[in-house]
Amino acid sequence: MAALHYLIWLTTRRSLRPEQAAELIRRFGSAEAVYFAGEEEYGEVPIAPLTRADLSDKSMDGVERILADCDRLNLRILTSQDAEYPERLLQLPDYPLVLYVRGRLFRFDEELAIGMVGSRKCSEYGKRMAGKLAFDLTRAGALIVSGIAQGIDACSLKGALQAGGAAVSVLAGGVDVVYPRENRWLYEDVASAGALISEAPPGTRPDGWRFPIRNRIISGLSVGVVAVEAERGSGTLITAERALEQDRDVFAVPGPADAPMSTGTNGLISKGCAKLVRGAGDILEEYTLRFPHKLRRAEAVPEEERQARLAVEPAPLPAETVDRPASAPERLEEKPAADGAVLAALADQEKEILSLLFQSALTADELIGRTELPARRVNSALTVLQVRGLIQEIPGRRFEAAVRFAEV
Repeated sequence: MAALHYLIWLTTRRSLRPEQAAELIRRFGSAEAVYFAGEEEYGEVPIAPLTRADLSDKSMDGVERILADCDRLNLRILTSQDAEYPERLLQLPDYPLVLYVRGRLFRFDEELAIGMVGSRKCSEYGKRMAGKLAFDLTRAGALIVSGIAQGIDACSLKGALQAGGAAVSVLAGGVDVVYPRENRWLYEDVASAGALISEAPPGTRPDGWRFPIRNRIISGLSVGVVAVEAERGSGTLITAERALEQDRDVFAVPGPADAPMSTGTNGLISKGCAKLVRGAGDILEEYTLRFPHKLRRAEAVPEEERQARLAVEPAPLPAETVDRPASAPERLEEKPAADGAVLAALADQEKEILSLLFQSALTADELIGRTELPARRVNSALTVLQVRGLIQEIPGRRFEAAVRFAEV
């Protein structure tokens, strides 16, 4: 039986904490040796009786189900024994023995990975700062790592995706379990452009106790962690503390002195535990010498365009709920003509989308289906086309061309 089977078996023992699993590997030498050890040998390890009983259960039925689920869902399984496993995680005393990955497999040890964390109940200021930081960091060459909760997590991931880059989300539950449900679009976009990662096997519910354990992976994969907004005693501060324990850099965005959501971040700054961050440059300057191969000077994006991209809500109504209008070429005759130079300046994906909208009004979902582009690319292109006045949104969350060309 392959080593993978024994690693999955070990990580699915109930009540066995990650640091205990790593300690068992150190003591016995391998997951296979742990599997074949007797109950008397487990007695020499400081673990609870319930955990010892779980280790005595040698059934591989659950392992086979997990492997079948991974095959069905096209998930990659990365173990601590694989060459691709990040050295950054191996540095942790409680490193995850197994990771389940949907999407790309990054060489994290070479990435300028920045963890972004913050409150679910964030303020508009927090949302704006999270999106702006992620957007600018991504365009400069950084890789954003976050959770996928409502609030700062979602704004950070959205900022990275709207900048045209990738992002990584570390989940508390299985990578096939969408939580919260309203973030399904974000799950799909992150999986398409980057990666969803979890140490929990597919089908695992994101129970509350899993989140603090999950946070060590966010900070562990990163070279630095940014706290955007956090109350005193919040999970964000726990992540910042773990980052400090892991010898990672910690940054914090300051907020109003009387704002509850800024109590934690302001405290990190005042205690000297975090560097004050006003913009992406305050973070990037720390890594100029360490990641010259990753950092790049990106062309400046006009503030109006950046705000428009970050304001996109990529969750249109299902196509079947929309009253479909008649094809609109005849209405284009009434619209202003655009200079051909404007079309020439568009990216290929923007031209393709505009060409389709010249023929008929479509929803974002329909455009995704027709172009086979990732959702984030379609939403980004729609934003650019709207900002430039080339398309407009009409009732039913549909888009149509706002101009006509001699040739499209």
